Amino acid sequence: MPWTSRGSARPSPRRPARWRFWLEPSLSLALLLSLQILGLVAVRSGLHPPLALASLPEPTRAAPAAPTLLARAALATARAGERAAWFPDRRGRFSASAWPASPRNGTPVLARVVLPEPQPWFRAPRPNPLEAQEGPRLRGVIEDAQTGQPVTGARILADGHVRAISEEGRFQLPFPRDGGAVQVKAIHYRAAEVLVPAGEDREVTVRLEPFTPRGVYLTFYGIGDREIRTRTLELVERTELNTLIIDVKGDRGFISYKSEVPLAQAIGATRITTFRDVEVLLPSLRAQGIYTIARIVTFKDPVLAAARPEWAVLDERTGEPWIDNEGLAWVDPFRPEVWAYVIAVAKEAAEKGFDEIQFDYIRFPTDGRIQHALYSRAPNLPERMGAINGFLAEAAAALKPLGVFLAADVFGYTLWRTDDTGIGQRIEDMARHLDVISPMVYPSSYHLGIPGYRYSVAHPYEIVFHSLVRGRERLRGSPVRIRPWLQDFRDYAFDRRRFTPRDVLAQTRASAEAVGADGWMLWNPRVRYSAEALAPKSGEAEVAPAPETTDHAEDDGRLTWLQD
Repeated sequence: MPWTSRGSARPSPRRPARWRFWLEPSLSLALLLSLQILGLVAVRSGLHPPLALASLPEPTRAAPAAPTLLARAALATARAGERAAWFPDRRGRFSASAWPASPRNGTPVLARVVLPEPQPWFRAPRPNPLEAQEGPRLRGVIEDAQTGQPVTGARILADGHVRAISEEGRFQLPFPRDGGAVQVKAIHYRAAEVLVPAGEDREVTVRLEPFTPRGVYLTFYGIGDREIRTRTLELVERTELNTLIIDVKGDRGFISYKSEVPLAQAIGATRITTFRDVEVLLPSLRAQGIYTIARIVTFKDPVLAAARPEWAVLDERTGEPWIDNEGLAWVDPFRPEVWAYVIAVAKEAAEKGFDEIQFDYIRFPTDGRIQHALYSRAPNLPERMGAINGFLAEAAAALKPLGVFLAADVFGYTLWRTDDTGIGQRIEDMARHLDVISPMVYPSSYHLGIPGYRYSVAHPYEIVFHSLVRGRERLRGSPVRIRPWLQDFRDYAFDRRRFTPRDVLAQTRASAEAVGADGWMLWNPRVRYSAEALAPKSGEAEVAPAPETTDHAEDDGRLTWLQD
């Protein structure tokens, strides 16, 4: 029995010191084990502690080295032949942009902007109830990769819908919590794809690479002829060309590939097919950075007119389908059934992977005894313009949600005349529904010349330059691009002169100097182009002219009466 300080021998009270000696280490050990377990869970869940401020790079316009933390995002997008670059957004945070190895023209084929995985920590901010109901959102800005300026008129495709952007190039859209991808497109820019992981709100800067379309035309028969196709693709590979215009629905009403449109099959529009490897060739062209345009002849269609004569332009003398100077029938531009058929063909072409839909012969007929042509309505000026613009409005509503761009071919004189030129084409009205207007500024088609240049074929530069300047003045303030068709075939209206490479070069130079970076397209119904007029790609030798060959292009050309 212990003694007290006073020396008395009384029992001392029981103390919990011995229990504290055993309890406190046990609690410490349990806490340590709990922290270790939480740490393992955090690591397996992809959680990481926040970065120290010193490790964050300073935001700059140049692309710095990739942060170590974002290596997993780069691995997620790494594929054979791809490379990645890191771009800071406006808040200094980085996202990755990867694209297949650059084609020979030096522009990326498809940019992929990859957002890093979310990095939450244990103390996550309290979510906003309203935002929790709406889900995470993707915000950002779209810029020109060369100038840094906002890109107006871009389209964001997400969940099967086209999202709008502001005039400053900014966008905001909901995104599924499970993540996914959105596409960013703008006319005359390489497309980009934003890959978003599941998680919280994100902000990204998407930089689109601009390009100037320079194209040639492959006819209905030319796309299926091995020799014609090979020499054309070799020309694209070796020269400044980067665009191909391919017949999908040709002048004679046939569709070049095996269409699944029910009406096309029913009327025999797929009876002759030449583009049998469309699912193979289009991805190959895209991988090479080649912009593809589906040419669709609209209201000249002898196949549909024969199968559905009630939809055709009729001859008032016979009651049979009206025939033009080429011996081909037209369908009535007023008929909504015709609109639906053409739009169905265009939608299928967009779904197959064409970048752009180009409507040709989107007008009333001009060649032949048009005084005997009979329509379902009186073809006066308001009615003509209503038919053409009504079709374009319907086409735009159906096709733009697919992310494809819309173009229409017009006569060169529509740039000068303020009426509808008697065919329903008035560029100010058509531009409201289009991304591109393509005037056929062939010097041979100006049979009356232009002010100051009566003999138009002798002045190819002046005809193209002044026509495009005139068109740009009339379309001032409109976002529509003007990309002209240029003449690379023999004259047919004046002295039948052969257009030389010098004449072709004069037109391409006039196009560049008149409308800047809107590009151009060469037309030759025989698919024989003046290679000497085309600049070689970097590192390539001068291009030799293609040999004269015989092909079936004249059976489907827009100027079939030309004779070499």
